[in-house]
Amino acid sequence: MARQVLTLNQISVKGLDRLPRENYEIASEFAAPEAILLRSHKLAAADIPASVLAIARAGAGVNNIPVDECTVRGIPVFNSPGANANAVKELVATGLLLGSRGIIAGIDYVHTLADIDDAAELNKVLEANKKKFKGSELVGKTLGVVGLGAIGSLVAEMALTLGMDVIGYDPALSVEAAWRLSSQVRKADTLSALFARSDYVTLHLPVLDSTRGLINHELLGAMQEGACLLNFARQEIIDQPSLIEALDSGRLRSYIADFPTPELIGRKDVILMPHIGASTEEAEDNCAIMAAEQLRDFLENGNIRNSVNFPTLQLERVSGCRLSVTNDNVPKILGNVLSILADEDINVIDMLNKSRNEVAYNLIDISCGVGEEVLDRMRAIEGVINVRLIGDCA
Repeated sequence: MARQVLTLNQISVKGLDRLPRENYEIASEFAAPEAILLRSHKLAAADIPASVLAIARAGAGVNNIPVDECTVRGIPVFNSPGANANAVKELVATGLLLGSRGIIAGIDYVHTLADIDDAAELNKVLEANKKKFKGSELVGKTLGVVGLGAIGSLVAEMALTLGMDVIGYDPALSVEAAWRLSSQVRKADTLSALFARSDYVTLHLPVLDSTRGLINHELLGAMQEGACLLNFARQEIIDQPSLIEALDSGRLRSYIADFPTPELIGRKDVILMPHIGASTEEAEDNCAIMAAEQLRDFLENGNIRNSVNFPTLQLERVSGCRLSVTNDNVPKILGNVLSILADEDINVIDMLNKSRNEVAYNLIDISCGVGEEVLDRMRAIEGVINVRLIGDCA
């Protein structure tokens, strides 16, 4: 029987093609889907059917998904980190150039000259006024990159190729990310130090309790006078009253962002884009492909990659029959599950157990199938959230 995947946005065909039609039904309406695939659709907890086993977002942020409720229900939420990294990197490059040269003002000025129909006169006017739009070059300037994950590391590399000096700050830098990072990127020990040493600062952080309003009066006050701040991460990272104060005082020369707000629209020292950081065909394709592949691997094998609420766990199949068990991260639960299998004379061939915060996740390859009555006994164990039988267990 084909698995039903509910799509709540238009998803790239290249992503949907990773879910073979002989095994998957894909539609925008299902009463009891096994999975949900979406982009920016605002999903309420009450809108998630009891049948749903997983949710995947074709994008990085998951603030449109009730992640805490999903965790309680044992539903892993997947995202697509890094799939749109190049698209965002290119827009940051655009922002740096717009912030260093009088490009937008110059273009706007040229549009005011439409009534001049003599080429010689037009050239004379342009030569007389072009000095108004003089800017500065990026070569030799210092870029501070806050957050050195998939996007931040690409931005740092791009800035180096432009001849900029690059300072990076990321207290949560993973070993994998560190290997990707050029040795030319200097490390800042504190955010304040990075802000104080940078001509330009670009933000590449997720919205967490620890990052909400992180860029505040103190940090903006530490910036060099006339510096430029770029935000292609999330609006909530910046304390907006502090931002406006820094702009009004001239401490901050310009603010370039992908998140317009009413208070900022119309300011000459602000350049705003309509949230187009990931709006390329390539990024949409990449995000959809990653989300669909992760969803398929979970539904067919129980493996978890790039989940925001479950541990990363991948176990190579050594048996056609596999159990996945999600439970509260407390002692003895896995032992009780294994005892039930032992009572049924079912051999465990391979297994893997990992936890993340309050949830634990287990994959157990077994020698033969188990009946619904045995599964129900496992589900009845205190602390077990859900149990799933995966694969050909005939």
